[in-house]
Amino acid sequence: MATTLEQTPIRPFESEKIAFPLLSFEQFDLPSSNQRILGPPHPEGTVTPLALRPSTPNDAALDLDTVIETVRYLQAQGDILTKKLAVHGTLLFRDEIIGIVVDRPLLAPNVAPANESPKEVLIYNHNESPQVPHAPEYVFFYGHKAPEKGGETPISSSLELFRRAQQEVPELVDELAKKGILSKVTYKTERQYAGGSTLRQAFGKAIEDGDDEAARRAKVEAQIARYARGPHTTWEWTSDGIVLTHRLPAVRTQPGTGLPTLFTGLAAYYKNTRASAAGAAASASASGRKNVTQQLYGDGTPIPEEYLAALARITDEIRVLHKWQRGDVLVYDNIVAQHGREPWQGEQSDRVVMASLFDGQVPGAYSSEDWAQVVQALDG
Repeated sequence: MATTLEQTPIRPFESEKIAFPLLSFEQFDLPSSNQRILGPPHPEGTVTPLALRPSTPNDAALDLDTVIETVRYLQAQGDILTKKLAVHGTLLFRDEIIGIVVDRPLLAPNVAPANESPKEVLIYNHNESPQVPHAPEYVFFYGHKAPEKGGETPISSSLELFRRAQQEVPELVDELAKKGILSKVTYKTERQYAGGSTLRQAFGKAIEDGDDEAARRAKVEAQIARYARGPHTTWEWTSDGIVLTHRLPAVRTQPGTGLPTLFTGLAAYYKNTRASAAGAAASASASGRKNVTQQLYGDGTPIPEEYLAALARITDEIRVLHKWQRGDVLVYDNIVAQHGREPWQGEQSDRVVMASLFDGQVPGAYSSEDWAQVVQALDG
């Protein structure tokens, strides 16, 4: 299958103040370890993350209402922030008052800990939820507490990853475009690893304590049906849970430009399996993660390890690690940008990053095949 596509170029933005009568957002530079210039297909000189900080007339004090009104104003002027996010992939807001000021597990509706895996576990670069049919378009991270060493959040471009992979491992890109991936995800009654979910947490919101086994299964299956994937999502009940199999597109397109994006967690999957094979004590939890998700080509054949290694190598070359400062907010366009989490030294409680996930546009299809179409999950 040809991996070419008519595309609308990404339009660059000039360095500028993004202004509102009461507040402006100014671009500023970060250290090279925390910010890089993106390669093709991004416009020359495009950086990620785009770092913004607020300024007010006469250094007036910031307040949450002014920040909210500024964001609303900018979006009303042609979705300015959304368009910048589509170009840069990730925005960093620094030196703001966001209103999240206390430590507690749930700070607000749709705000929860980003990940509760042990601090020793590497969570490698990935798009959010690539192993299931429904993924958010926007991911917000708020840094409430940062460790002295480690704990960075990676940033990399899925658009650049596709372009590099197409040049360096074209066979992989061709196979992914032609076949997609077959993602087998296991959910068990009990938690499989620290930070993982149980079956009830994943699909059991309608389950009541008095339900018998048949009723529980029916309610779980009703939630799975919300994926609206028809024959491309199947499942098999086991003695202690369920295995879902999804045929999904790993190559998708960015709405508005038609540019292909490698929407995947394949490099992270490779890193997890390598850590498990090494048997390192620090990766004990990764061993538990290894068998939770299996990734194959869409026809069920294995993806060669050398291709996965190449994706990890390219990702290492194109990513930066965001060093958190308290109060930082990172916003990812999940269609075109990948994130993760580095291990850190110290206590588990030394790093507190909260996450919010939001739906938006559904990625475009790179293939006309039925399995390659991404649809919004049904309400329920």
